[in-house]
Amino acid sequence: QVQLVESGGGLVQAGGSLRLSCAASGRSISTYGMGWFRQAPGKEREFVAGVNWTGSRNYGHSVLGRFTISRDNAKNTVYLQMNSLKPEDTAVYYCAQTNLAGNYQYWGQGTQVTVSS
Repeated sequence: QVQLVESGGGLVQAGGSLRLSCAASGRSISTYGMGWFRQAPGKEREFVAGVNWTGSRNYGHSVLGRFTISRDNAKNTVYLQMNSLKPEDTAVYYCAQTNLAGNYQYWGQGTQVTVSS
């Protein structure tokens, strides 16, 4: 059974940084794609960043140049380093893992990130 547990969210001032972690169990992250999504109140879920099994990364347009996704296969953990945070980054952030077809299938419970102005 795949479980994804996010941590590291919190309250930060605009311009600050946070690092989110996603600890996976039940399946190795090295074989599947991993991603971060976010959802703000009243808005649709938005793709933030992803890393596939080869290590190739991609980012949502709104976070490009500010956020970095990385993974530690030995710890079976994925990270999202968020710098230069803006109030519009406020959302619940979710970690997700793909299936072999590349579709995001498993989701964590989410962690709240709040950026004050």
